[in-house]
Amino acid sequence: MEYLINGWFGALALLADMDDATLSAIHATLLSTIYAMAAAFLLGLVPGFILGYYNFPGKRALRLVSDTLLAFPTVLIGLIVYAFITARGPLGEYGLLFTLPGMAIGQAVLALPIVISWTAQAVENLDPRCRETLLTLGANARQTALLTLWECRFAIGMVCVTAFGRVITEVGVAMMLGGNIRYSTRTMTTAIALETSKGDFSQGIALGLVLLFMAFLVNLALAFLRRRGARS
Repeated sequence: MEYLINGWFGALALLADMDDATLSAIHATLLSTIYAMAAAFLLGLVPGFILGYYNFPGKRALRLVSDTLLAFPTVLIGLIVYAFITARGPLGEYGLLFTLPGMAIGQAVLALPIVISWTAQAVENLDPRCRETLLTLGANARQTALLTLWECRFAIGMVCVTAFGRVITEVGVAMMLGGNIRYSTRTMTTAIALETSKGDFSQGIALGLVLLFMAFLVNLALAFLRRRGARS
């Protein structure tokens, strides 16, 4: 057990000294996650709202596809995106492979079904009397849709926070598309996997503590949004 104790003390020393490799992994993780979440939110919010708000032919089939993609294997996502952005792929000319933007594309694909399906669920769970009240008060179709979206704002915020927590802890996509390049695309999760395999528990524990702190912040945000949603 001595190696674990030494690992803990070494981890605290790395965090206290602001070790360059540790800070680089944290920076790469946050940057790629922010890129991915921005793309997933921009691409998924409107389809998710439409899927939950409107009734149209094929809605159930689309919802089934979106819900199924929630369990899409992450290594398969990495494989598909890799095929597109590799030098021989259709997007190879942009040099995205083994870069933070390339890694963020895979993470955005991972987050997109979460944003779409859970946004649709949030809209469906809204009290149907809300729409009826708006129509009774004279709101037109556009105003009703926008006000309905506003009423779901806390639930949608929970969706984004949950997707953020899912993306920031991903390792398979980050490893395949980022290449785990030190001081470039090495994230906290890929660094933990690599350093642990090398027997360097100090950096792995240090990054694990940072991830644990981030998980705490994510749950704190979820609790806050739940309270605000209950009050509204």
